[in-house]
Amino acid sequence: MNIKENKIDELNLELTLSVAHEDYAEAKKKQLTEFRRRAEIKGFRKGMVPMSLVEKMYGQQALVDAVNDIISKTLGNYIEENKLRVIGEPLPSEDGPHNEWKDGNDFEFKFDIAQNPELTFELDAKDEIVYYTITATKEAKAEMKANMLRQYGSLVDGEAAKEEDFLIADFQQGETSVEGTYVSVRNIAEAVRPAFIGVKPGAELTVNVNEAFENETDRASMLKVTKEELASMDPEWKMTVINVKTFEPAALCQETYDKIFGEGQVADEAAFDAKIEERLKAEYVSEADYRFQKDAKDYLVEKSGVAVPEKFLKRWIFVANDGKFTMEEIEKEWPMFIEDYKWQLVREYLMRKLDVKVTEEDLLASAKGFAAYQFAMYGMNNMPDEQLESFAKNILSQEKEGRRIAEQVENEKTIAAVRGLVSLSKKRISLNNFRELK
Repeated sequence: MNIKENKIDELNLELTLSVAHEDYAEAKKKQLTEFRRRAEIKGFRKGMVPMSLVEKMYGQQALVDAVNDIISKTLGNYIEENKLRVIGEPLPSEDGPHNEWKDGNDFEFKFDIAQNPELTFELDAKDEIVYYTITATKEAKAEMKANMLRQYGSLVDGEAAKEEDFLIADFQQGETSVEGTYVSVRNIAEAVRPAFIGVKPGAELTVNVNEAFENETDRASMLKVTKEELASMDPEWKMTVINVKTFEPAALCQETYDKIFGEGQVADEAAFDAKIEERLKAEYVSEADYRFQKDAKDYLVEKSGVAVPEKFLKRWIFVANDGKFTMEEIEKEWPMFIEDYKWQLVREYLMRKLDVKVTEEDLLASAKGFAAYQFAMYGMNNMPDEQLESFAKNILSQEKEGRRIAEQVENEKTIAAVRGLVSLSKKRISLNNFRELK
């Protein structure tokens, strides 16, 4: 067995493996013996099939298996002995030699191997990364306050319909009647919507439902018929407004304060406003930290000078996914993929260098934070800790979600370690300008 290395560049090399007959003869013999032991052929007892017949039936497969096994072990040993930082796995060279698979022949194979780069950069206070401080304006505070009160508001009776209101109406056409249908004024076609603005309970209108409600599925649901039944109906209906429902924000009262912040946490509007400012600042810090993480990643990847064998990597992705993606699809997604891949290499280097560890407690805490955020989106704040923990453990048990949480924690802890070493160039910025940053 002979192996030769041809170094293409710092990250790419080609290995040529020469496999002589004596290298695989014994391995092939063992393969045939195993085939003979398991073969069940009519006229012969199991394990007693003549070797000549076994050779005739399984000789080619035994030859291929024996040679491939030798190749696999040889490549694995070479990679381990030479401490190669292999990307994926070796790939047969596209211009490799042609072999005639015949017992007794010598064979030659060529494999392409690519390595991840070895990173060696250092960080200290001379490294400077921008950190933005977002200023909270009166307008932003007022907007958040209004949004929170709307979130906990309710539908109440209205006098005349406005664009954001709902109508409760009866529809009638001859002997057919549909009672108590909810109609969102906003969802009425723009061309005819003005006719519905200002209507009051008791108003009667003649409505072409095809013109007023353009979505066929919504129209059929509103009239409580199937699409097929709807198609055969006259579109002209008499509509009687029974009630107008308008959305009213929650009142500034103790009940509202308790719903939003938990019982007894806020007692008056001044404390409510203080909580608004506190929450707003927390959101801004979260946004600024997220931006810092992005800017830090970009800075670190650039400083590292990380380079990867992109040609090989694209080919390996194509082969490893067994053609699930075309090369055109890989090229299309490449900029995003390679950006993430380079960061992974830099993050792994920094985690080793800075001794960054991720514990089970870290993962659980992050998953609980994600769970709390999801509950809050549905207005369920102040969830019991045991419920959050149960939800978090379920998230971590899912392979895809668990990995996402793990990567997030690795990113956060790595950037936190970096933040303690570099200098922050602090810049004050308005929220609008902050969100316009690329």
